[in-house]
Amino acid sequence: MSEQSHTQNEIDAHLAQQKKRKRLWLVGGAVAAVVVAAAIITPIVVQNAAPEAAGDDELIPLTIADTAQSDFQDAIVEVGRENGLDLTFVNFDDPYLPNTALVEGEVDGNSFQHVAWLSQFNKENDSDITPVFSTVISAWGLFSDDLDSADSIPDGAKVAVPDDPANFSRSLFILQTAGVIEVDENAGVFPTEEDITSNPRGIELVRIAHESVQTSYSDPTISAVVIATDDFDPALEITSEDALVLEDSSATTSSPYVIVVATTADRADDPAWELLEKTYRDKRVVAALEEEKRGEATIVELPVDDLRAALAELVAQ
Repeated sequence: MSEQSHTQNEIDAHLAQQKKRKRLWLVGGAVAAVVVAAAIITPIVVQNAAPEAAGDDELIPLTIADTAQSDFQDAIVEVGRENGLDLTFVNFDDPYLPNTALVEGEVDGNSFQHVAWLSQFNKENDSDITPVFSTVISAWGLFSDDLDSADSIPDGAKVAVPDDPANFSRSLFILQTAGVIEVDENAGVFPTEEDITSNPRGIELVRIAHESVQTSYSDPTISAVVIATDDFDPALEITSEDALVLEDSSATTSSPYVIVVATTADRADDPAWELLEKTYRDKRVVAALEEEKRGEATIVELPVDDLRAALAELVAQ
């Protein structure tokens, strides 16, 4: 499909600008189209409500669940107002609550998860949350505070990985490409620890809540971590160039990890989503995103039908 090819070319061009020690070619099961990174964050904190102004009654109110407050959200609120939206972001400290809040009708949509994460939530909760448009794909990789290559990871070393099923599987593929483990080729998109067919160095996988993996980077008992580059504290100044192995975001097997804006099936055709997508594509919002992500995320525009087809395929696995 030409639009998908265009997207892949954009991703390839972005990645070509980044110098890496190694390029990761994932070898897990392929899926039909797309989807990225689940977010992190317990109590509800309402952030970024659009300021009152004349003509508010003409704006469409829209409440979006997300994670921590950011300048990126501020830009969406501001530009969204120009596009006829009265936006409010509601941020959570628990990665499951944005979907729960959506299902319970507390918010209109959310913007925090990749399709692989969404597929697991829908399957486990018999819910019908569906993508309405794609946003970005983040650069994930294998990082170490004191090692300079994956080959240097010692026997019996501990490697910190996210504990949620979707990102744990993603970590297995990254470790496989790094030559640390081998995964059953028939395991599909969601391999588990039982699908590891070879672990010659006896690496111990330390499963940690997604939002806490980055704190293990400087833990002397942890040899390496698998994480999104933009999850690191900006003060550490860690970039994709520091990865021992970096995921190839343009690979077909990376497509489940494109982040999406999502809503419930009965709201999927609401005209407000077209206005919100227009807002996300605005050059001012894109600039705010790139600044927040420190250039470690790639804008992805994929057809919504492909997103939904990918979600259905993943739910069926």
